[in-house]
Amino acid sequence: MKNSISEQSFYIESEEEDDEHLEKHENEEEEGNESDFSNEDNNDDERNRPNSLTSAWPQSYRQSMDLYSNVPSPSLNFLGTPSLSRLGSSFLGSSLIRRHTPEVLPSLHKPLIPPAEEEKAPHRRSSHGLLPPLHPRKSSIKKIPDERPSKDAHGLPISRQSSYGQAVINGMNVLCGVGLLSTPYAVKEGGWAGLSILFIFGILSFYTGMLLRYCLDSQPGLETYPDIGQAAFGTTGRILISIILYVELYASCVEYIILEGDNLSAIFPNAHLSLGGFELDARHLFVVIATLAILPTVWLRDLSVLSYISVGGVIASFLVVLCLYWAGLVDHVGFESKGTVLNLSTLPVAIGLYGFCYSGHAVFPNIYTSLADRSQFPAVLLTSFGMVTLLYGGTAVLGYLMFGDSAESQFTLNLPKGLMASKVAVWTTVVNPFTKYALTLSPVAMSLEELLPSKHGKSHVYPILIRTALAISTLVVGLAVPFFGLVMALIGSLLTMLVTLILPCVCFLRILKGKTSRFQVTICALIITIGTASAVIGSYSALSNIIQSMT
Repeated sequence: MKNSISEQSFYIESEEEDDEHLEKHENEEEEGNESDFSNEDNNDDERNRPNSLTSAWPQSYRQSMDLYSNVPSPSLNFLGTPSLSRLGSSFLGSSLIRRHTPEVLPSLHKPLIPPAEEEKAPHRRSSHGLLPPLHPRKSSIKKIPDERPSKDAHGLPISRQSSYGQAVINGMNVLCGVGLLSTPYAVKEGGWAGLSILFIFGILSFYTGMLLRYCLDSQPGLETYPDIGQAAFGTTGRILISIILYVELYASCVEYIILEGDNLSAIFPNAHLSLGGFELDARHLFVVIATLAILPTVWLRDLSVLSYISVGGVIASFLVVLCLYWAGLVDHVGFESKGTVLNLSTLPVAIGLYGFCYSGHAVFPNIYTSLADRSQFPAVLLTSFGMVTLLYGGTAVLGYLMFGDSAESQFTLNLPKGLMASKVAVWTTVVNPFTKYALTLSPVAMSLEELLPSKHGKSHVYPILIRTALAISTLVVGLAVPFFGLVMALIGSLLTMLVTLILPCVCFLRILKGKTSRFQVTICALIITIGTASAVIGSYSALSNIIQSMT
């Protein structure tokens, strides 16, 4: 039912009165150490300080990483659908940026009148202004200042209602990846003594996760990793850090493709395809089939279903590990030898594999800014890292005891094929990437879609072409470099060391220059040294092994 013009005017005036009341109330509140704004009068000054955050590339990072990693509370299912004007009209639409429409909770934000900043900068305008006007009686709903969502770099509302439990699940979901499958292989490459690297990296990664929090709290308006890069090194820092983060996500998609080919060819080793003089063996065939099967998920307009299913990645990780334990302790799959204490020659590969296990820092700022109680973040990190490290460590120990020096890059390839536990583990491993691939590739695709000329902003064709090209390129790379363990070691050595250890320390020292203690400076210098040495040694070793394997 349409509202009359007078009804619309009444609603707008009521909203303005509510805003005036909110401003008076907010002026009485004390400023916390969080990065949200305490009152309307300071919004302009605080936004202008990192003002280029509102226009510098990438603008889609926050929304795309929320979709990739963060599943909201069921009670928040209907929070708004802000989107970028350039992206919102594209193939994805606002449903990709936020999962649900804002009509249900009009009391949380104004659906008709954009903030003054948005009027001055059209590219920051929310899609709320495009919604049909609501009935005037809704304006009588009281707005609670404490529940008013803060706004992101686009001036869009951000849900900040994640509980402690939800944040822990999101953190574990980010950290529990395919690296779990390679931990027995990492022990084989580094020896028992090398397993200590896993725990050392866990401690250092927890500390650098806390450093990201301090960086976010250093000034208002910082909400993502690229924001931190900009605060530390300007637009150049923002762009470079964004590129590193996107390359890491892209490389993870390549790993998914290789994973599919390895495991499916192990299930159906005799599969092949012959077309004239062109032949595909089992591994190459299943890499192509897996990519074609995953491709439609990349085109999805709304990935919210996949984002919910992907949280099952935590369950899938526990299930695969449970199958490993079942095979070893119940089905009595033989325990091989005691193993090697230390393998110096292949230890650099193990460094990269262990480093890959903690590649979640790209998302920690999103988890932090979405917390209802940000003081819980240290506990969230500690719980997430503690549980994931125990899971990785237990898998590494049991897997190496079971398979010894015959451990494959994925322990699912070592499991006896006749056992039910083996079948469950392998098929769980095969299915899981189908829910994660599109979500992992989506941030990369959205960042490229931002670069499209404005005249192509409404086209549905270009986003489809971009996403298809990205998916096909991961197929090509996966076929060219089909070495799951070595590719993982390279990602872990080069990209993860940068994102997890080096950059958080560098940005922290840069942003909080003159405010840090001597102890903090010393610890950061030590972590940077360890990260740099690991990156150089591990990357060189992984690249050397890849080149050697290809020749």
